[in-house]
Amino acid sequence: MKTKSNLERVLSKGHFAVTSECGPPKSADPEVILKKGEILKGYVDAVNVTDNQTAIVRMCSLASCALLKSIGLDPVLQVVARDRNRIAIQSDVLGAAALGVNNILCLSGDHQKFGNMKEGKNVYDIDSMQMLRVVRDMRDKKVFLGGEKMDVAPKMYVGAAENPFADPFEFRAVRLGKKIDAGAEFIQTQCVFNVKKFKQWMKMVRDMGLDEKVKILAGVTPIKSAGMAKYMKNNVAGMDVPDELIARVAGVPKEKQREEGLRIAVETIRELKAVKGVAGVHIMAIEWEDAVPRIVEAAKLLPRPALKV
Repeated sequence: MKTKSNLERVLSKGHFAVTSECGPPKSADPEVILKKGEILKGYVDAVNVTDNQTAIVRMCSLASCALLKSIGLDPVLQVVARDRNRIAIQSDVLGAAALGVNNILCLSGDHQKFGNMKEGKNVYDIDSMQMLRVVRDMRDKKVFLGGEKMDVAPKMYVGAAENPFADPFEFRAVRLGKKIDAGAEFIQTQCVFNVKKFKQWMKMVRDMGLDEKVKILAGVTPIKSAGMAKYMKNNVAGMDVPDELIARVAGVPKEKQREEGLRIAVETIRELKAVKGVAGVHIMAIEWEDAVPRIVEAAKLLPRPALKV
């Protein structure tokens, strides 16, 4: 019988899940990831570890996950198709499972032109949709992509990302359905700032019955400043930041904009929690991990369920 990760147990029991995110350091210093993990401990059910996010070289996700596991957290291994062929992807899945890392998020990855290695060649041997199927077949059928059987299957709870706001909007739920068909068991969405539009997407999701097939964790990011909000609106593809939200943050003194951003995050979580089909929230406090406990407390999401294996 497959041993469930803490995240899978929380979601399967019907609890409203809370996950967060850790960005590994641009160095070999393990203390960076360990300190971030200690901040989040007790406030979240699982912690994503990003995989060279924005195509910038960082400590690998797998090693960072092992560090978080060592202090009692339930890590989510992020794997991007940009940097690995099918051999390396399957190898990392086996290695993660051997270390007790039992969650994976299958991603395409930001193009290298956005990072600090613009000359690097991307791989994209398989895409994120195909990666989902590969991991599910490894787990459920004990078979590699080429058809060869394995003795011990990797115990993985398999997830994917989804952006409810990208164009064409009317096909976003259809795309979610394809990821579910490929093997996604949980979904973490792009940051939700436009709650009204997110609710429209969720209605399409429910109309297709997809909320019954997958656990959806809505992305929440606390805004640090009006400048950050404007940057995300104008420069981050697929990000929907309403003008009225930017105006609200800009309407307070600069030294109080972070607090306003925290209030907005808490209000957003309360709204999302009431949306049928939303199984939890994924709090992405980018290099602001100490904001997560404050948000979780203010949103009344404590205590987190302590579930036995």
